[in-house]
Amino acid sequence: MSEQVMPTAAPTQWVGTPRPRRRAGLSIYSILLIMLLSVSVLSSIVVGVIGYVNGTEALRAIAYEKLVEIRENRSREVTQLFTSIENAVRLSAMNDTSKQAARAFAEGFADLQQGQKDAAASDRVDSYYRDTFAADLSEATGETVDGSAFAPRDAAQTYLQDNYVIPFESWEDAILTSDAGDGSAWSAAHARFHPYYRAMTELQDFEDVLMIDTEGNVVYSAFKGVDLGTNLFEGPYRLSNLAVAYREAMDRNIVDGVVIADFAPYSPSLGNPAGWAVTPIADDGEVIGALAIELPIDRINEVMTVGGEWNMNGLGATGETYLVGRDLLMRSISRQLVDDPAEYETAAVAAGLPPAAAALSVQNGDTLMQQSISSEAVTRALSGDDGTLLERDYLGRDSLVAYAPLSVDGLNWAIVAQETSAEALVPVEDFTRNLILSTAGMIIFVCLLSLVLAQIFVRPLRRLKSAAQRIAAGDEGVQVDAGSSDELADVANAFNDMSRSLEVKSHLIDQQEKAQEQLILSFMPEGMANRYKHGDDAITQDSDDVTVVFADIVGFEELALAMSSEEAIARLNDLIRSFDEAAERHGVERVRTTRQSYLASCGLATPRVDNARRAVEFALELDVILERYSTQQGVKLDLRAGLDSGKVTSGLIGRARVVYDMWGGAVNLAFRVQGDSDEPGIYVTQRVADRLPDSIAVLPAGDVETQSGTQRVWRVEAPAIVVEG
Repeated sequence: MSEQVMPTAAPTQWVGTPRPRRRAGLSIYSILLIMLLSVSVLSSIVVGVIGYVNGTEALRAIAYEKLVEIRENRSREVTQLFTSIENAVRLSAMNDTSKQAARAFAEGFADLQQGQKDAAASDRVDSYYRDTFAADLSEATGETVDGSAFAPRDAAQTYLQDNYVIPFESWEDAILTSDAGDGSAWSAAHARFHPYYRAMTELQDFEDVLMIDTEGNVVYSAFKGVDLGTNLFEGPYRLSNLAVAYREAMDRNIVDGVVIADFAPYSPSLGNPAGWAVTPIADDGEVIGALAIELPIDRINEVMTVGGEWNMNGLGATGETYLVGRDLLMRSISRQLVDDPAEYETAAVAAGLPPAAAALSVQNGDTLMQQSISSEAVTRALSGDDGTLLERDYLGRDSLVAYAPLSVDGLNWAIVAQETSAEALVPVEDFTRNLILSTAGMIIFVCLLSLVLAQIFVRPLRRLKSAAQRIAAGDEGVQVDAGSSDELADVANAFNDMSRSLEVKSHLIDQQEKAQEQLILSFMPEGMANRYKHGDDAITQDSDDVTVVFADIVGFEELALAMSSEEAIARLNDLIRSFDEAAERHGVERVRTTRQSYLASCGLATPRVDNARRAVEFALELDVILERYSTQQGVKLDLRAGLDSGKVTSGLIGRARVVYDMWGGAVNLAFRVQGDSDEPGIYVTQRVADRLPDSIAVLPAGDVETQSGTQRVWRVEAPAIVVEG
């Protein structure tokens, strides 16, 4: 067919005066939108800036106030700790035990001093200082040590160290010994008083307890360090902080006065820092000696680290409190060393700490007298000021710091509470982020609101469109607001009527489908039902290990003759319902039923290794059901059941009228076993009997001939019925 070409119309021409063109300009919608956006954006920015300035300042002030509160709490705790230490020393020096001990130890020491110096003991002690003590002190301090410079020179010190110091490998072993068994007066005094001072040392976590006579001799030591027997006026430790504190306490001549000595390296402690609290011991106004305790480092660290519960005490993940001495060295442990020693060492060296000092802190597990801190906060605190500031801490981290001097007599320390700014100012960052997000959200909201207001008239149509899409997606009962417009209200009402009608029809279809599915599942397994619903024609299933139960209700035909058909069917349905409930409890599947017969299987739909036992227990429960029913109804009904195990085939038979059935050798043999016997009972083949547990008793009941040979038949005798859920 030829293609017809249509003539093209000529373009329209204006005749006469041309239409004037509209000048380009902003519409009212655009002007309104610009005004709304300008006012909202500018006001949001102004409010945001004011809120940011005020909010960040307030949050920073809160962070500093928290650190100040933590600092004050730790300061009170440390002050209370030193007060308790002073009181403990003061009370111990004032009791009769210390007075008696001071005299006894001084007298015992004087006796030893007057004795002859044992050459063998002197050699042992000199060897210990030359080989052991010098090596240990050199390793701890990293410096070459001449052990002979610390070795005892008099008889008493040599005697005591030979019997109470060098025999033990550690101070923990030495403190456990009360008597060296040498028979000396000093050992007798030690056996009498050492348990008291050992308990005092251990219960209050003191590093050591010393007793010093008026001549400056250390006449007792709880841990038996190398300072036992030394003289604080002339011995190798005459320049130690212990000697200084002892001389000051004796020079004051104040009986209940306590002199606190700041921590300093102490050679008897292998160069580790030691601090002291020293007080005179007086009897009847006469000073007879002095009691000195070595300050408990662990208790100080316990207070400053709040027992390791930093988070619970408001210090978060990076906060800590620590003490700093006049020499700008730490007097407590660093939190970073506790949390991660390797990370502490790396950060401390990077921040300027000598590698040897950092390594020694890690080795000793403490930063006492090792970590130097020369920050502005520490400088101000040592000058007597307190306050807060933002600075870089001893590990090179920007931190918020609260500082103050520590009020403990004899100690010029600073206490610092700090937290990294990255953590402390998280609320500020969160506030800033939230403020920016909220401001941006407000701007976006106003923009969207302006757009929505401009397009508000198309909302009813959009609602109808959305509702139609939901129905197309499968939602039911979708309703829309009719709106205020008459025309749109009519359309919305018609749509709502249609939606309700579709919902009702959908529910009816669902109910019909559920009823059909329940009907199908009532006479075939779920697996076959699924295949049947999908259109399979030939549905069969072979099972190699199934126990078949073929049961007859003996006496029901005679009972039914005396009833109407409706009554007989009702009673039969009651029995079958009871049978089905028992089958469900035992994991047995019903295959089909007739007027008085019940065919079931175990292991067909769900494979079970104990299908024979379950099937027999199911049959035993059927017998109990019939016996109970007979007693209640006043009739005589018995069970005659046959069971066999083996291979069966199940499937659907027919097309127009589908029937689910099961066949095979096991089905035939189960039918023959129960049919060949005239007596009621439960009869099983040899294959079933072999698989039953000992709790189910069976008795011989004859033989049955099959194509494969003679099969032995057994009758089940079970006095007790086991009902499984």
